[in-house]
Amino acid sequence: MRSVKSQIKNVVFARLFEGEELLETISTIALKHHIDSGFFFLIGTLKRAVLGFYKNGKYMPKKIAGPLEIVSCTGNISTKENHDVVVHGHIVVTGIDFRAFGGHILEGCDVDATVELILVEAESGSLKRQLDSEKNLFLWSLK
Repeated sequence: MRSVKSQIKNVVFARLFEGEELLETISTIALKHHIDSGFFFLIGTLKRAVLGFYKNGKYMPKKIAGPLEIVSCTGNISTKENHDVVVHGHIVVTGIDFRAFGGHILEGCDVDATVELILVEAESGSLKRQLDSEKNLFLWSLK
C-alpha cells in the first residue's frame, strides 16, 4: 500500500451543455483551470454512453443508447510522466426503464440536457501516473 497526503486548493463548478463529449469537456475544464491533481463528481443526462469493463489488459466497451440519467459519477484528475492530463472516471447511468449500467467512462458519452460538474483541485503535482506494463494501465505512482 502507498499513500500521499494533500490539501484542497480550489473547487470549480461547471455546467456542460448539450452535445459536449463528457471526458473531453472535463479535461478541457481541468486544463482551463490549471488542475493536474484532484477529483470530481457530476450529475446530469446523456444522449448515449460508452462504458468500459477492464479485462486482460484492455477495456471492453459497451455502448448504451439514451436518453440516460447519470445516477452517479466520480473520478480523478492526474498526469502522466509527459504531463498529459488524465481524466479517470466511473459512471452509473439508467434509462427510462430504470435499469442501471455502470463502468469506466470511455469516449463517446455525449451530454443531453446538461451535466453539473464539481471539480476539486488538490495541491499541484499530488497525483502522477506511470505505466504498469504488466497490467497495461497507467496507475498512480504516489511517491
